[in-house]
Parts: sequence; structure tokens; C-alpha cells
Amino acid sequence: MFSGLVRGDANIQKIDKNKETIVLTVKCAPDFTNNLKIGDSIAINGTCLTAESFTNDTFTATMMPQTYKKTIFKDLDIGDQLNVERSLQVGKRLEGHIVTGHVDDIAQVKKINQNENAIEIWFTFPARLEKQIVPQGSIAINGVSLTVMDTKDNSFSVGLIPHTQDETNLAKLKVGSKVNIETDILGKYVEKNLEKRV
Repeated sequence: MFSGLVRGDANIQKIDKNKETIVLTVKCAPDFTNNLKIGDSIAINGTCLTAESFTNDTFTATMMPQTYKKTIFKDLDIGDQLNVERSLQVGKRLEGHIVTGHVDDIAQVKKINQNENAIEIWFTFPARLEKQIVPQGSIAINGVSLTVMDTKDNSFSVGLIPHTQDETNLAKLKVGSKVNIETDILGKYVEKNLEKRV
């Protein structure tokens, strides 16, 4: 379980792609691996993965074919910046929203607007997720907890404040860029229960 409050000071040191299996080595700040243990969960661009090995400033994780198909990792390469987050600790403040690290699908940047000190980004998304994305609701984009500003025609917008621009990889997005998205887990349960009433 994660909060969506990520660190963007990591990048891909090594990436081995064998058909639909990916072994990823991530270089990160030394303090990120403090007290890390083999088997710990780490969210990388919003995808929950298991630390299989680590050094004082790297860790390695393997992705199975399902992750390959549902995420943007198949399109990434050495040096690409990543958002990373360690799993939540019980008793700590939850300042983002509940993020599971189970990516729902890929969204694509449709439009980018500069709005004074904020960046407004519009994304297109698969129609099947339409009922789970609502204005003022929560969404995780590459693992970053954000508030949906507006929705229209299978697209939604979010705003990046200066802190988010500085601390994540989202400010580097361009029109056409693809991202991992995870809709709010609470919205999924509401949708499922409403379907049962029909």
C-alpha cells in the first residue's frame, strides 16, 4: 500500500527485456535503500514491484508479462527518470490517497497548458475506466497522487504545482507521452456494487 507521495530522484541504471519479462535495476539516492530488505514492496512509476536485490544506491526488481502489457515499462530505457515510493508504514500520516500499486492501464498526454505557476495536463484514457475518474476525485499518474480537475470525452485533466514539477517526472511529459494510471480504489468498489444493483 502506498500514498502517491513519490520521489523523482531515481533512474533506470539497467533494463533487461526478454520477451515480456523485464528485469529492472534502479539507481536511487542512498537514503532510499536504508533498511530495505529483500521482498519489500516498492512502487516504481506507480507499479508495485518486489525488491529482489539491492546495494547502497540501487535495487533490482522483475516484472512479469502482465505488468509488461499494462504499463509503460516496455517503452522505457536506460537513464529514464522514475518516480519511486517505499510502502506505507502503519501509524504514519496518509497525505496523498490510498494507492495500491496495481496499474489499471496506460493514459496518453493530449494537451499541456501553462497556467501561471501550474502546469495543466489533459490525458486520454480507455473508455472502460470512465466511471472511475471523476472531477475532484483522486488518481495516481506514474504513482503520483493527484486530483482530477475536469473530465470530458474520455479525457481528464490534472494540475501540477511547482513542488510536483520539481519532485516527479511528470513535468517532463510531452504531448503523446504515455503514463501509468491507477484509479481510486474506493471508486472501483462503488462502481462494482452499483453494477450488482442493476
